[in-house]
Amino acid sequence: MPNDKTVLAIGAHYDDSPFGVPGLLLQAVRKHYRVVILTLIGDYSNWPPAADRPQEIVDGTKQIAHSYGIENRFLNYRSQQFDVTAETKRAVSKAVVDIAPDIAFLLWPDDTHPDHEAASRLSKVALQQAGRVVNEPKYRPPRRIYYYDNGPRHTIGFQPDTFVDVSEDWPRAIEWLGRLAALVKNEEIDGLRRYPGQDAKEALAVYRGKTCGVGHSEALKSFNAYPQEIL
Repeated sequence: MPNDKTVLAIGAHYDDSPFGVPGLLLQAVRKHYRVVILTLIGDYSNWPPAADRPQEIVDGTKQIAHSYGIENRFLNYRSQQFDVTAETKRAVSKAVVDIAPDIAFLLWPDDTHPDHEAASRLSKVALQQAGRVVNEPKYRPPRRIYYYDNGPRHTIGFQPDTFVDVSEDWPRAIEWLGRLAALVKNEEIDGLRRYPGQDAKEALAVYRGKTCGVGHSEALKSFNAYPQEIL
């Protein structure tokens, strides 16, 4: 049956949410949620791997997400050229109000990449205070918000308290990452090839799975304390 709830994941770059919570997003699709990714950087003209074809990265990322039943929206910022300002708070808040998420995921705020840190801070403002930022009194924050990590060499000091079994959706999750890697390299997807990002996510998901006793898991940090059904 269709689900009237919306799940939103916010990231800085085209691959942040697909790396951080791909299994969760695909699980939400399978359970008939409306699933949206909001990506703050939508201009890749100053990123060397895509400098000569920035729109291809945006269009290709959208097409890949759409093939999994996910909507991907981009804002128009460039890497290293946005921060937490009144203008950026309005832009992210306007998008969040329009999407109206019931459950949301945002990047962990302590990271080696400044884009990730800025995106996390902007996401926090928008998810909690979008109504005030854009003067929309009817806006209600998501009932649940979770931080996600961006993996080795990026996230610092992430201690999860929530684990989700994504084993059933794992084959498509790792495929998704491979398709994005092939897009950036301008290659045809090869099911036998594994890209570094896939290997990193596989190792992380297996480790998180070992932590909670399943095959593959994605780990989150609750934004607030939420009651859980134990019995």
